[in-house]
Amino acid sequence: MTPEPPRLAHLVDLRVELGPPMELSDGRAGRRRIIPIVGGTVSGRFRGRIIDHGADWQTVFADGLAEIDTRYAIETEDGALIEIRNFGYRHGPPEVLARLAAGEDVDPALYYMRTHPRFETGAPAYRHLNRMICIGTGAREATAVRMHIYEVL
Repeated sequence: MTPEPPRLAHLVDLRVELGPPMELSDGRAGRRRIIPIVGGTVSGRFRGRIIDHGADWQTVFADGLAEIDTRYAIETEDGALIEIRNFGYRHGPPEVLARLAAGEDVDPALYYMRTHPRFETGAPAYRHLNRMICIGTGAREATAVRMHIYEVL
């Protein structure tokens, strides 16, 4: 028997607030940058805030592909702490990426931004997140990223 293909169920929406990028210059693979994560909000199956301690350690390759590698924490409304590690890619046509870099609001349908977030927590009410496979779709704004995260069923 063949298993059914995976389905998706909405988990949470994040608005991740960003500080100014710190450029590290070119590394072995591409231009390295650190983008501080300074706050934000969480809504959906659980609610909370993004703590002002985290960053996106990005590599931007010559063809414009941005490799996203974030690590930050969520504090839920009931006080639980949840770590989130999010790895993925953003790419698109050069003119669209230039508009994003200039801080313009760009329709996310014009570029690809996908991630696979992983959660970790010791809080009993949220331990199910430790065993969950998720995917995320994103949209870059001038000072924030909006992420829509889905559980793979």
